[in-house]
Amino acid sequence: MTAAYLLDWLNLVMRWAHLIAGISWIGASFYFVWLDDSLTPPESPDDVRRGIFGELWAVHGGGFYHNQKFITGPRGEPLTQNLHWFKWEAYTTLITGLAMLAIVYWAGASTFLIDKSVLDLSPPEAIAISAGSLVAGWIVYDLLCRVFAARPALLWTAICAVLLFADWGLFHVFGGRAAYIQVGSIVGTIMVLNVFFIIIPGQKAMLAQIRAGQEPDPRPGQLGKMRSVHNTYFTLPVLFIMISNHYPMTYGSANGWIVLALISVAGVLVRRFFVLSHKHRYVVGLPVAAALALAAAAVVIAPHATSGASANVGYAQVAPIVAERCAVCHAAQPTEPGFAAPPAGVLLDTPAHLKANAQRAYDQAVATHAMPLGNVTHMTDAERATLGAWITAGARI
Repeated sequence: MTAAYLLDWLNLVMRWAHLIAGISWIGASFYFVWLDDSLTPPESPDDVRRGIFGELWAVHGGGFYHNQKFITGPRGEPLTQNLHWFKWEAYTTLITGLAMLAIVYWAGASTFLIDKSVLDLSPPEAIAISAGSLVAGWIVYDLLCRVFAARPALLWTAICAVLLFADWGLFHVFGGRAAYIQVGSIVGTIMVLNVFFIIIPGQKAMLAQIRAGQEPDPRPGQLGKMRSVHNTYFTLPVLFIMISNHYPMTYGSANGWIVLALISVAGVLVRRFFVLSHKHRYVVGLPVAAALALAAAAVVIAPHATSGASANVGYAQVAPIVAERCAVCHAAQPTEPGFAAPPAGVLLDTPAHLKANAQRAYDQAVATHAMPLGNVTHMTDAERATLGAWITAGARI
């Protein structure tokens, strides 16, 4: 077994584990946001005296559930020892995500992380920037939260500005696909560290005070709630980034960073719509604005007719370009280091295979420049134009 084959299996296992952990975390997070927004004041005066803030009756799976929320724990009675902590879902998501980043983008930095047409980096330099941006992203975000905690509108503006700068900056450091993943990794890391450094420690501090018979300070819970709200609005942009590598049209153009910003805005607007709907407020303008953001993204990356090559291009002119720039990866037995199988199963190593996948080659190598990945084979604009002219003319062999 080759190293590339083993890395493919590690990638598969970690990606699956990351998906499972992410579903568990996001599902729990979305449920508790909904639950918090759906609570009603307790009906019983005894419940009010016990410290119950809100309650909810629900039915699911053939049974009835009665949820009760205590802001600072029950009054006049001990707090149960049987507490469930919602934390390992988040921690496992980060661990598996970092493993994927290391297996795919750090181990294969020359192919997956670096695009020398964007910035000529060595693998150690690229890996250091990638890892460093995760740390820097958390430090800057956490500092903003501490400075502007009492001014939420200003805090959100500052967070959006920082993430937009990271989006733009990383797009000028790495290849488009890697830049998207790096932005997602920064946001995902922020989300998990919110849990690790703020939410869970705050809950533990309140729990310790309750166990000691003291009146708990609500401040840690309030700070945790603020970070939890941030996390819920980060979720949909991160989910898009997780699937973005299936859509090279989004990151394969020079304006890919704008597209990521617009799609992220759409995700935040959609999430806001659902959060408000928990309280039966249906602001239709939010999904409409999200649709407009997506439409703007589509306009930004709309393909244009290629120029620079004669329309009278034959297969004889295209064959050596494809053999040198494309088929080293897209072959039954790839010769490009790091590939054990053709990406996405697409074969371009024979005339028949090339003709069958001509439109796909056009979309990814000509219209968007998403391929070759990281332009690892140094395909020139003139070669892309030649390939595009041949495909546009009917891909005759």
